[in-house]
Amino acid sequence: MKRKLWLMTVLSFCLLVQTKTYGQQSNNVVPLVYGQENTGAHFPKPEMPDVSKLPEIRTLPNALESVSSFSDWERRRNEISAQIQHYGIGEKPAVSQESVKARMDGDTLIVDVTVNGETLTLRSEIVYPTTGQAPFALMIGTSGIALPRQLFEGRPIATMIYHEKQVNDYGQWGPHHERGEHNFDRLYPQLKDNGAYSEWAWGLSRLLDGLQQLGADQTKIDMSRIGVTGCSYAGKMALYCGAFDERIALTIPQEPGGGGAAAWRVSYTLEEVESLERTDYHWFLESQREQFSGDNVYRLPYDQHELCAMICPRALLLLGNPDYKWLADESMLVSAQAARKVWESFGIADRMGWSIADGHMHCRLPEIQYAEVQAFIDKFLLGRDTDTNVMSNYSSIRAPEGQW
Repeated sequence: MKRKLWLMTVLSFCLLVQTKTYGQQSNNVVPLVYGQENTGAHFPKPEMPDVSKLPEIRTLPNALESVSSFSDWERRRNEISAQIQHYGIGEKPAVSQESVKARMDGDTLIVDVTVNGETLTLRSEIVYPTTGQAPFALMIGTSGIALPRQLFEGRPIATMIYHEKQVNDYGQWGPHHERGEHNFDRLYPQLKDNGAYSEWAWGLSRLLDGLQQLGADQTKIDMSRIGVTGCSYAGKMALYCGAFDERIALTIPQEPGGGGAAAWRVSYTLEEVESLERTDYHWFLESQREQFSGDNVYRLPYDQHELCAMICPRALLLLGNPDYKWLADESMLVSAQAARKVWESFGIADRMGWSIADGHMHCRLPEIQYAEVQAFIDKFLLGRDTDTNVMSNYSSIRAPEGQW
């Protein structure tokens, strides 16, 4: 009896230490990925003041505001999510399981989403590996996969392209529809002012709904090992998709530029870069430019380092290319350093990193970065023991001066 009481006391003490310790949780305590799109959906949305009532914040906002333990993070993550949707990109609406019907046609995943009597259909072919056994890890490319094929060949990783134009067909070149005319808008006419990134993130989540609904027996995909990547504007898309769906284990935005990982506040101090005033506003709410241009950028209650931080505790690797000044990689470096503090606070810093390298074409990963990207893919999609403490800068750029 005494031994039993002693064991209960020890177990209670261990549980207390595990739940109260901040900044020292082991990787075993903090999940690598979740089985839901948003585990914190039950939290109420915070108040969204008019811009005139927002305080000026000259430094980067504190991503860990009012967070004293990992158990606080989901609430804080949802506060950031609500702010980004309200002030930046527009609402990403939730979808009930009953509204989604999925099926496989050969190797093609087909997902029908029905809302308000309208149906939107998504189709994406899954390319299965020739090695390993199902269920496989899956890397999803937003509009394509710019990462070299060598990083996936010979590994048990399936790939799939997310055709974002099935949701919102805006493109920088060629014919396209305008706000209110996209397939998404048929389902949600009240959200016609949305930016493309909220709608694109919504669409990728519906593909994940389909995979989850069908299960590994039909899809041959392991839902706990899904990654997303994209380059340039699709690098932004990958970042938003990863931030807004907790079923994604690994996010690799490649050269995402302004409105991606680069902090708006920092970019405002730079010349000839993609800043809040100089970005493509099909992607964002027009009201963002109207409300936060000029010095009003300091009234924005969040910044892009917090978009990156929304991915925590899951894995994130940012890739930069300072040969293209427009991408504002100096600003991304500041943002990356600030975001990583969130992972550091929970003792999982090896899940977030960045690699910046010059001397190559846009969206053409140089060999010097291969090993770092491979380490993240192998660790977080294949469960292999690799070194992902990556904070590399193979260029002359430095974080701009300022009390960020």
